Amino acid sequence: MNELLSPAPEVDARESAGVLPELPGRVTESLRRELTAFRRDLHMHPELGHQEFRTTSALKTRLERAGLRPRVLPLGTGLICDIHPGLAEPAGPGAATAPPTSASAASAAAPAPMLALRADIDALPIPDTKDVPYRSTVPDRAHACGHDVHTTVVLGAGLVLAELARAGALPRPVRLLFQPAEEVLPGGAAEVVEWGGLEGVGSIVALHCDPKVDAGRIGLRAGPITSACDRLEVALSGAGGHTARPHLTTDLVTAAAKLVTEVPALLARRVDARSGLALTWGRIESGHACNVIPQRAELSGTLRCLDLPAWREAPDLVHAAIDEVAALYRAKCELNHVRGVPPVVNEPSVTAMLREAMTARAGAGSVESTEQSLGGEDFSWYLEHVPGAMARLGVRPPGERRSRDLHQGDFDADESAITTGVELFTALALLGR
Repeated sequence: MNELLSPAPEVDARESAGVLPELPGRVTESLRRELTAFRRDLHMHPELGHQEFRTTSALKTRLERAGLRPRVLPLGTGLICDIHPGLAEPAGPGAATAPPTSASAASAAAPAPMLALRADIDALPIPDTKDVPYRSTVPDRAHACGHDVHTTVVLGAGLVLAELARAGALPRPVRLLFQPAEEVLPGGAAEVVEWGGLEGVGSIVALHCDPKVDAGRIGLRAGPITSACDRLEVALSGAGGHTARPHLTTDLVTAAAKLVTEVPALLARRVDARSGLALTWGRIESGHACNVIPQRAELSGTLRCLDLPAWREAPDLVHAAIDEVAALYRAKCELNHVRGVPPVVNEPSVTAMLREAMTARAGAGSVESTEQSLGGEDFSWYLEHVPGAMARLGVRPPGERRSRDLHQGDFDADESAITTGVELFTALALLGR
């Protein structure tokens, strides 16, 4: 038997009692060590969005060595790799089997719709502050959001599923989707969709590291699990002048201050409070002298929303509120509203499949409920086209109460979470619905 597959245990009395029997596709010790090393290598060499050339090459090399045919995405970073039931043995080391001519043709002949496993592969532009042997070697670059873990999980799942396919034990085609530029608005997922990355896909799933959940567990939620996130940039202009004669000027400092306080207040009365629409300013800049009214002021901030319909309506409401307040102070207004990502809305049936798969692997106690986050995630773009769900992957060492939060230089993950993620995804593929 291939070294990537653990022997399937014999069916015991649990099956006759109506308990789901043990599934194949466990992670062997040799694969666990390989995946840990792979994750640490990625962690030491983080790459920003659309610059993930080394990461893409490492993935392509390992998948080809497994006899698969990965396809690099058009801009040269990120890749897609399909695994079909009945995959043939490679002709020799490094050889690859020829897949069907198209993903859609393959899925048409498959006994179940294609399942896509998505990983994001980019890092963040912040320094790695941890004191570990696998600390980032690239200044001001770090895998501080767990994308190295996500990538390693999908790679490991692909390696195991390829062997199950050769053994005739894979009931459905599976697509490995390694996506670039999740951290770049509006997100690389939109590009993947445009390039046909969802062709033939029936459902899609993903994991996101959660430092508030213990390793060995996952968090699930049907419905919205993240929020929408946009960026706003406002420029005000008008006649400046002496602070002794503000009535002869456009007082842009006052206008900017009123925008900061009054626009969020207006929105709170024009949008259903249950939508969670929140405008928060992060920068305000104007003037250079205490006795000079400036001719320009700039503000920037983020607009977040928990509700998808409200997010779609938000631009008109926000723009109207900003224009109204600016007009009161005779300020000319230029607004750049950078649309980000909609909320990730987990489809209930796919969420239930994730729960069933995790329960089959580790029991019902391994799944906990999770709340909706105000963070944004471009996985939402896939869900505009196919049903899917994102689970939160526990990465906190059990017993540790300190939480190393995401997007911080000291973020790290308990690497046993890699095995948890791989076995969750292989179980999901084997359940075959």
